[in-house]
Amino acid sequence: MGSLALLARDLGYRVSGWDRNVYPPMSTLLESQGIAVTSDEDATQLEPAPDCVIIGNALSRGHPLVEAVLDRGLPYASGPQWLAEHVLQGRWVLAVSGTHGKTTTAGILAWLLEDAGLDPGFLIGGVPGNFDRSARLGSTPFFVIEADEYDTAFFDKRSKFVHFRPRTLVINNLEHDHADIFPDLAAIQTQFHHLVRTVPGGGLILANGDQTSIAETLQRGCWTPVTRFGAEPDNDYRLQRHGDGWGVTDTAGGLHPLAWSQPGEHNARNALAALLAARHVGVPLEQGLASLAGFRGMKRRQELRGTVAGVRVFDDFAHHPTAISATLQAMRPGVTAGRLIAVLEPRSNTMKLGSHQAALPSALNEADQVFLFQPPAIDWRVADIVERLSVPGVWSDNLEQLVTDICDNAQPGDCVVVMSNGSFGGIHERLLQALSNKEQTL
Repeated sequence: MGSLALLARDLGYRVSGWDRNVYPPMSTLLESQGIAVTSDEDATQLEPAPDCVIIGNALSRGHPLVEAVLDRGLPYASGPQWLAEHVLQGRWVLAVSGTHGKTTTAGILAWLLEDAGLDPGFLIGGVPGNFDRSARLGSTPFFVIEADEYDTAFFDKRSKFVHFRPRTLVINNLEHDHADIFPDLAAIQTQFHHLVRTVPGGGLILANGDQTSIAETLQRGCWTPVTRFGAEPDNDYRLQRHGDGWGVTDTAGGLHPLAWSQPGEHNARNALAALLAARHVGVPLEQGLASLAGFRGMKRRQELRGTVAGVRVFDDFAHHPTAISATLQAMRPGVTAGRLIAVLEPRSNTMKLGSHQAALPSALNEADQVFLFQPPAIDWRVADIVERLSVPGVWSDNLEQLVTDICDNAQPGDCVVVMSNGSFGGIHERLLQALSNKEQTL
C-alpha cells in the first residue's frame, strides 16, 4: 500500500494514508516523499471527502474508517483494482508470483531491465538496493510487479494478482501459506490457476519445474507457452553448482556462471527466474548475467544492519519454514569464525494460527543456536518448539529480556539473523545498542 501511494502521488494525486503500524523502511520512505501517514482512526480525516479511498486487505468491516467510507457513500477501491485501472492499462506487465522470493525476484528483474536501459515501472513489496524507492511509473511499457496471492480486500476475496493481467508471468514456487485465508494448498492452486487463465497466448509463463504443485496447477489448463527452470535435469534452464556458487545451463547445454554477491540456492533460483523474464522482453541472457553482478540486494533480505564487538546483526523477512531454512542455509558459508544464531518472531497470520509448528524445528535446526519470541497474540507456546530443537534454544515473552539473553550469549565472530515479517519491536537497534554497551564495559 505504501508503494501504491508513491505511484498515486507520481500520477499527480494528493495522497495521505492511515495505518496502525508503519515501520522502516516504508515509513521513512513515505516521509521522505512527503506522504503523510496517521494512525488516528477518527473519521474526520475523511474531510473534506476524498476523490477515492483505496482500502487495503488488512481492514475489515467494523473498522471505524471502513464504516465511515460506507456510511458516507465515498468512492472506494481495492489497491489491486486501482492499480489495474490507473497504472497497468496498456503496459507490458511482468508479474512475479510464488510463495517465496517474490520481492527479491521482482527487485532483480527491475534492475536487469533498468541496466538494459528499459526504464521500467515497478511496484515491489520492499526497497531494492539499486533504487531509492519501492515503486515508480517508468517511461516505457514495461512494468514489474510483485504478484501476491493474498486476498484483495474485504469486498473482494480473490487473490490480488488476478487484477494484474501479466504478459510475462513467473511462478517461483507454490506451498501452503496464508492459512487465515486458504484452508489448504488446493485452494491456493485454484487462485494460481485463475492467474494462469489471464496470461495471453502470446505471453510466457516461467515456471519452477521442480515443484509438483506448479505442474498440477498448469495441468488444469494452460493456453500460454511455458518455460521451466529449476535444478532437475528435465528443465529448459537448469540451475546447478558451479565452483563455490551456482551456474545456469541453457537449452543448448551451455553453462553460464552466476557472478554476483547474493548467497544461497534460493537466491540463485530467484536470479534465474528474473534472467528469463528479462530475456522475454529483449534482454539477452548474457547481458542479464553481466547486469546481475551489479544487483545490490533488497532491504530486509539478509540485510546487514550493523557489526558491534565482532557480532554481525542481519535482518531478514523470512516467516515460513521453507524461507527460514533457505535463509539460514544461505548464510551458513559466511559464518567462518563463530556461530549462526537465529532469532525468530512468529508474527505472520499463518504462524499465529500454528500451521507451521510441525515444520519449524527442522528449519531452525539449520542454526547453531535459536532465540524465539513469544508474541502475546498467539495461542500456542514457542517453548514447545524450543523443546523439539536439536540445537540450543531460548525463548522469552519479554522483548527486553530476549535482547539481553542474545547479547549475553553473543561472542565475536557470531552472525545473528533476526527473522520477522514485522518491525519486531525495533529489536535490531536494541540489540546493536546492547552489544555496544557490553563492549564498553569489557
